[in-house]
Amino acid sequence: MNAPTAALVAPRPERLRLVGQRRQTLSMMHQRLMLGMLVYAGVVALIALRILYLAAFGDHAGRQAGVGALVPDRGDIVDRDGQPLARTIDAWSIGLHPNKVIGDKLQLARKLAQLMPERSEADYFNMLRSGKSFFYLRRRASPEIVEAVNAIGEPGLALDREPERLYPQTNLAAHVIGFTNLDGHGAAGAELAFDKQLADAATRATPVQLSISMTVQQALEHELQEAMTRFSAIGAAGVVMDVHTGEIIAMTSLPSMNPNAPGKVTPDQMFNRATLGVYELGSTFKPFTLAMAMDAGVVSGPGQIYNCPQTLPAYGHVIHDTHPFGRTCTVAEIMMESSNIGMAQMAQQLGTARQQAFLRRMGFLSKVEVELPERGRTLTPGSRWGPFETMTVGFGQGIAVAPLQLAMGYATLFDGGIYHPPTILKIGPNHPLPKGRRVFTADTSYRMRALLRLVVTKGTGRKADAPGYRVGGKTGTAQKIIGGRYSQSVNITSFAGVFPMDDPRYVIVVMLDAPKATAETYGFTTAGWNVAPVVSKTVSRIAPMLGIAPDLHREPDMSEVLPYIHEEQ
Repeated sequence: MNAPTAALVAPRPERLRLVGQRRQTLSMMHQRLMLGMLVYAGVVALIALRILYLAAFGDHAGRQAGVGALVPDRGDIVDRDGQPLARTIDAWSIGLHPNKVIGDKLQLARKLAQLMPERSEADYFNMLRSGKSFFYLRRRASPEIVEAVNAIGEPGLALDREPERLYPQTNLAAHVIGFTNLDGHGAAGAELAFDKQLADAATRATPVQLSISMTVQQALEHELQEAMTRFSAIGAAGVVMDVHTGEIIAMTSLPSMNPNAPGKVTPDQMFNRATLGVYELGSTFKPFTLAMAMDAGVVSGPGQIYNCPQTLPAYGHVIHDTHPFGRTCTVAEIMMESSNIGMAQMAQQLGTARQQAFLRRMGFLSKVEVELPERGRTLTPGSRWGPFETMTVGFGQGIAVAPLQLAMGYATLFDGGIYHPPTILKIGPNHPLPKGRRVFTADTSYRMRALLRLVVTKGTGRKADAPGYRVGGKTGTAQKIIGGRYSQSVNITSFAGVFPMDDPRYVIVVMLDAPKATAETYGFTTAGWNVAPVVSKTVSRIAPMLGIAPDLHREPDMSEVLPYIHEEQ
């Protein structure tokens, strides 16, 4: 191979000098690159530290301060399984600073009226000329409205973030949960009942856990809404309660409301029929009278005989039966066929003083004992409570209670006779089970099981039966008071039941306000036709959710009641 010529190859010293310069240049570029990267990293670190500082210690427009800024302005509300029922998120508000407006005010008023028509063009124009420093135009504004207002490009329009209370389940258990006002404070339901706990910086990090089960609540609301629609009722209420703890597993009032839009709720939707409304619930009261009579020694057992004529004159009035016996009848038959005449005689023997004492121990002569602020007070005959009123109260007329109170009474009767106040909070370490008080004897509690199961298997509550779940209970049909008089055509219908009756665990109460007759009810508007089927469908849905397996071979001991049913029944 021929060696390169001298013209093409630099002398050796020159080559070494060029190599040294190249290395020096690369080293300088490397140093500058490293310096640039360090500066960039430092800037990023400063920005990140600033963001963290603002998150932890920033003022947030005066709403939050210190480390508490990392905690929402209001605590969450969750169901018994931890599912969210209410939580706080950041939302947009739209404000107006009239003195900062630089554009044409009339033109701006027209644009605002088009975007937010809750006010007129004239209203917006008056705001712009008012001289005031600030107006809220809309709070909890949708992203679409915020984007459109921002596009106007007017410096006098202010867009800001503020906390918004969100109810992800919308109408579900709305009357239990309640809602907040625009200032973020509780205005109804649990939001108002636990407002301090939800708002206090020391406690709001821990959610308020309700006893409500979202899945059971959905089933109850669905079945009750369907019945309300089918029978054209003007309202409805329902309760599912744990017999042993008083926990309210589900509770609804219909028509319902959307707590996400409290400003659009009507007074009728706002009204809580389950706890605030009080109603004469008719024959659902009769088991209490029988239990009182048993405890007082007035009734010895299901086989005791009473005279049950076609009608019963009493203190200048006449008491009637829907299904008159016209003969002597047993206590078991009186309960099975819901005899007013038989029950009135038991109440008469019991007497006014003992009747009132039992009702007082059951909590029926005061406001319902629950955490919600919406609580009704029982209506009684008051000073007129004499012998005849004692008879009518005995079969559920002349006394009006909230559906929740009725559920509370059945829970007491079938929890061995022990009263526990109803609660919307989950029983646990943060809310232990309070000590109960005895109202009925354990023996009376046990003997009532067969009598109420009899009502469902052979009596007026047949349509409430749910195969395998041993429902026991009582129908109630009461004439509605309209204009101070009992209506002859409009009823309040209800059913109070317990399941499984051989080992009572849950109470269910459903009520329809003014249901109408249909072809399928053959013109009847009584409870056995319209609310009893609601119980059957609801229990069949919720029992598996509550851990109760169907069993067609189990029943309470019916041997004490079946021998006392007349052969013609």
